[in-house]
Amino acid sequence: MELHTLFPAHIAEMKLRANNLCEREGYDLIAIHAGQVKRQFLDDMEYPFKANPHFKAWCPLGNAPHSWVLVSAQQEKPTLVILSAEDFWQEQPNLDREAWLNMFHVELIARPDQIDRLLPYDKSRVVYLGEHIEVAQALGFTHVNPEPVLSYLNFYRGLKTEYEQQCLRRANEIAIRGHLAAADAWHAGASEFDCLLAYMKASKQGENEVHYPHIIAQNEHAAMVHYAGRSTQALPFNQQRSFMLDAGANWAGYAADISRTYAGVAASDEFAELIMAVDQIAQALAMEARPGMAFAELHSRGHLQIAQLLFAFGFCTMDPVDMVAKQISHVFMPHGIGHFIGLQVHDVGANLLDERGLLAPTPKHYPKLKTTRELQPRMAITIEPGIYFIDTLLNQLQDSDYSKNINWQRIAEFAPYGGIRIEDNILIHREGNENITRELGLH
Repeated sequence: MELHTLFPAHIAEMKLRANNLCEREGYDLIAIHAGQVKRQFLDDMEYPFKANPHFKAWCPLGNAPHSWVLVSAQQEKPTLVILSAEDFWQEQPNLDREAWLNMFHVELIARPDQIDRLLPYDKSRVVYLGEHIEVAQALGFTHVNPEPVLSYLNFYRGLKTEYEQQCLRRANEIAIRGHLAAADAWHAGASEFDCLLAYMKASKQGENEVHYPHIIAQNEHAAMVHYAGRSTQALPFNQQRSFMLDAGANWAGYAADISRTYAGVAASDEFAELIMAVDQIAQALAMEARPGMAFAELHSRGHLQIAQLLFAFGFCTMDPVDMVAKQISHVFMPHGIGHFIGLQVHDVGANLLDERGLLAPTPKHYPKLKTTRELQPRMAITIEPGIYFIDTLLNQLQDSDYSKNINWQRIAEFAPYGGIRIEDNILIHREGNENITRELGLH
């Protein structure tokens, strides 16, 4: 189904949420600020603009600084305020072909401060949502990002409309094109930097357009979970051991977040088998997730399955259940098994128990787990099991009482590969889950 046919129902649901929130909290108007550009320190250059995600929830314009969405319970349509300045330095929004515009009452302003003319003089029942507190204060707002409002909106952001689900599918389509191109480039002998270029060419998106920097890691670099280097050195084929690619895409403000790991010509058969085993865990967990399950339970299952791999491949002689209880598995997978995804790559609301802001409890054994909410239909999550050989964590393990349970020779054999991560994007449905990434052709 085309996105423009789904957008009216999306706006209707957003408007219903806003109306309910205003009635509950006693507000007349919610003013959502897209944000404004930020100048670099001691420079006349600006950082890439990133719109307020609460603005993007209403408006798919990604590059519209100084714009606003004004939502009033008394008006049927929200008002979209766009800065349309006579500025030959900057590209101006082109609204002529936007089919979704009829869902808004549109106002154009020539200067950012002209928003004041569209706001009520008495702002005692008006809320500002955005990051620019100085702008809110200058305009006379007294209610700036109130916690009850943010908790309510963040909680419901976890439930994706049909429009949002389709945006996530489109983002995955774009990311998959990039993944296939980057993998082909690597198999042909390209450097990390050249793989990045191949990814951007195929996805037709630059790094400033996507939600997070692409992670493109060869060999030992894959041990760094958020590796940011971009080596320009192409490795000889007899040194190509592993390639980890964690990269996404953007569609109308919604993110894809996909990871794959490949064995090179210099890799052992066992490393290729370990990749396949992690891949099987990823697919199994994607189907095990179900409405009513706490995400922490899914995380716990993931750790147990990783621990079983550590035992089966001879890395640790401890019973897998004990391995999880003693947090040995955390050494090899130090991150969560996944996270919410949407307008932000780590989308909000993942730890909320209800719309009032009560937090879902963090499990005792996973005190740093950020995604603790109970799964429901219409939620979008990632599943990303991994096994890494990280020097810092392994050194701590070697100095612990559990060192005797570790086969350090096996660790040394696999350390040159860095690590493995497999990540898919999943939609939770009432009748079975949708693995967006797999169903769109990336295996």
